[in-house]
Amino acid sequence: MTRAKPEDDEYWNSSKFKAFTFDDEDDEFSRLKESKRAVNSILVDDDDDDEDDVERVSWSGEPVGSISWSVKETASSIRSGSEQNFPKIDTAPSLSKQGSGYSLSSLFKAKSKPTAFQSFSESFNETSARTYAPELRKPKSDGKDFVSDLSPEETIRRMQKGRAFSLEKFRSLQDKLLLLDEAVSVYDGNVITAVLIYLKKSLSKEILFRELMPRDVALRHYIHYLKEMGEQKLLVELLKALGRTEDMALMQYKEHLNIKDEGRRRDFLKSCLSLPFSQDDSTHVQDHYTLLERQIIIEASDKKADTDIFKKFPRKASILNMPIITTLYYSCFYHYGEPEGTFSSPSNIRKTFRISDKQYILTALGARAKLKSWFDVDSLFNTKNWLGYTKKRSPIAFHRVVDILQKNSAPVQVLQEYVNLIDDPDLKLSVALKYKCHDIIINTYRDLKDRQQLIVYREKLERDSPEYRKIQELLNNGQIRWKN
Repeated sequence: MTRAKPEDDEYWNSSKFKAFTFDDEDDEFSRLKESKRAVNSILVDDDDDDEDDVERVSWSGEPVGSISWSVKETASSIRSGSEQNFPKIDTAPSLSKQGSGYSLSSLFKAKSKPTAFQSFSESFNETSARTYAPELRKPKSDGKDFVSDLSPEETIRRMQKGRAFSLEKFRSLQDKLLLLDEAVSVYDGNVITAVLIYLKKSLSKEILFRELMPRDVALRHYIHYLKEMGEQKLLVELLKALGRTEDMALMQYKEHLNIKDEGRRRDFLKSCLSLPFSQDDSTHVQDHYTLLERQIIIEASDKKADTDIFKKFPRKASILNMPIITTLYYSCFYHYGEPEGTFSSPSNIRKTFRISDKQYILTALGARAKLKSWFDVDSLFNTKNWLGYTKKRSPIAFHRVVDILQKNSAPVQVLQEYVNLIDDPDLKLSVALKYKCHDIIINTYRDLKDRQQLIVYREKLERDSPEYRKIQELLNNGQIRWKN
């Protein structure tokens, strides 16, 4: 190889970039230090006199001052401020970043050997202080944002991945509907809801309602969103526009839950009577209004009451807004026996709200047994046949009656009277054993002619008790033909 001319040596020695030589290791080491200083001039903001010697570059491999770099950095700045719901793009430098069309040689306008590149990477990893190139304002000559150039499909994909996106560019109705249809096609509820929120802000409700009608999936998401956000008024308007009048009426009726004052709630329920409910729902709303109206009257009267029942058993709570069965129990407890013409009469409440015999008996039995009013308990079951004879009948099984009486500490005589009304012998014996109705147990074993069971049961009783002596007399009776 011919040696370079003297003028060539002078050129290379005076140039700001050194040529590659293969002479010794010292030259390579000096180039490595020069490369490291160039990188530090990018990462660390120092006052080195050689700052202008190396052109600043971004980590995408493009010069800092270029138009394309400026647009991307400005878009990143805008996204970081406006799209708070999505993670920021990681701008940490990475020399091994995929997709870059630049190498270290292009960064420093010179070629380097593989060994120098490896050494440089190792040296760079030890650098602790990092500062990034300043964000430049978007040039006036180029108003395009890379986010705003995305199609509906690409925008939806970015939303799914949690990347930066912009919906504001979709301004025409056609673009917005394409965006909504694309969101529905990916079956992502969060994305669909996000698009619907944007459409809600950017479209009139009439146009939005019209476009949602043929889109069932989006419509269901929108209805659910309005329910979750508590936008009842808008939801009622939507259901009305969809022709779902019954749903609209029920949604409007639900507003009574937000009214605390009983008078205003009663007036609101009255206004709901004219809404287009179904037949069953209409009956329910009518009963609700009538019940609250009755409760207001009863509450106002009982607040001033000073009768013995209220003195002996003071009220523990208001009756307002209580269910119908609770109201009936209250009436049976405090107003039992009142004439049917009064609003607080149990018979009036029973007739007005069409309460079944079974439900009425259960409720009245609990209330009167609580007061230990056994005469009233008997009157609930006493019926007369056409000959004038009185007999106890019940729409509920008598073993359930016994359970209620026992829970209210009914005397043994009262319990035994109703245990005897149980038709099934085995069930009767089981209930009698459970509640220690001795006479019924002894008579049952006697009728069954079961001597051994009588002997066993006798051992469970106290000696010289009436029940013990009764069993002893039966066992000594020679006229009974025992089976065992």
